Amino acid sequence: METEQKFYPGLDGVVAAETKISFLDTLQGEIVIQGYDLIELSKTKEYLDIVHLLLAGELPSIEEKAALEEVLKGEYDVPKEILDIFKLLPSNTHPMDALRTGLSSLAGFDQQIDDSTVEANRKKAFKLLGKVPNLVANSYRVIHQQDVVAPLPELSYSANFFYMITGKKPTPLEEKIFDRSLVLYSEHEMPNSTFTARVIASTKSDMYGALTGAVASLKGNLHGGANEAVMYMLLEAKTVAEFEKVLQTKLANNDRIMGFGHRVYMKKIDPRATIMKDALRQLCEIQGDDLLYQMCEAGEKIMEREKGIYPNLDYYAAPVYWMLGIPIPLYTPIFYSSRTVGLCAHVMEQHANNRLFRPRVHYTGERRAIIINQ
Repeated sequence: METEQKFYPGLDGVVAAETKISFLDTLQGEIVIQGYDLIELSKTKEYLDIVHLLLAGELPSIEEKAALEEVLKGEYDVPKEILDIFKLLPSNTHPMDALRTGLSSLAGFDQQIDDSTVEANRKKAFKLLGKVPNLVANSYRVIHQQDVVAPLPELSYSANFFYMITGKKPTPLEEKIFDRSLVLYSEHEMPNSTFTARVIASTKSDMYGALTGAVASLKGNLHGGANEAVMYMLLEAKTVAEFEKVLQTKLANNDRIMGFGHRVYMKKIDPRATIMKDALRQLCEIQGDDLLYQMCEAGEKIMEREKGIYPNLDYYAAPVYWMLGIPIPLYTPIFYSSRTVGLCAHVMEQHANNRLFRPRVHYTGERRAIIINQ
């Protein structure tokens, strides 16, 4: 007779993997990335520093960072056939669905798709990091019958991503803030999408398959889609008082309010949110309109007082992207693009020291005997 094992709904608190990539230290309030505090990294380092850190295990020298950027620039272009596929999709296709299609299609263009050695996987990671921003920006453009915006190699990685999305080159402050958002979204231990990627990778499936599964996971508004929901909620109101009323109504109706609470940050603000809150303040000052900042602060106070919960990264990233002129449907794809490096690092780690994920269940059904009619 089997020994009954304890059931943890949602695998809450269950340790499913050993990793050197990242760790959420709830006691110290730190997001540890390869030994460094992500919040401190976000204040002094750029996204490509984090890319090198996650894929090579060390922060890059100036020369290593420049070499990495050149490698990624060589991977910017997306095959024309994939852009043609986007033309066949319905106009109401969600950008995450378009991204999932494009990412899956990329697999056919990799002649070493079944090579899962560390070096081969690192090359795949570079391909994906180079092409995913292009897929995000131009799948949206093609589906909405807009002109494709080709990448500009003379721009930095983050500035080029911003340019393909908006059609304009960012100011130094816009580039800095957008890059910082990519840093903050880059890696976060074992959320649903990362777990999904590792589960798929554990079957020895290729990196494209693992990351395609992660797109589907991240689309859900309990994970990546929350940033879109936050912005639509903010747009329901025209004043601080109206936004407070929106929140009070949702609370009275027991509606889920996106942008607040986190499975890990239960009793404190997500430390990444504080960085984006300051970015929102800066953008509001530059544009001479602090309405969104005042609305967000008012909402933060209401949720702390009424529910004892605090903002997560999505709550402040959403209005930051709005102030940067980014279309709301692209918020989650940008999140995914940022997280691509973290996902690739986890797939590489899973392939290098693999054990197939095969959990069991707590069966709640009946045990019945077959009755044979006489």
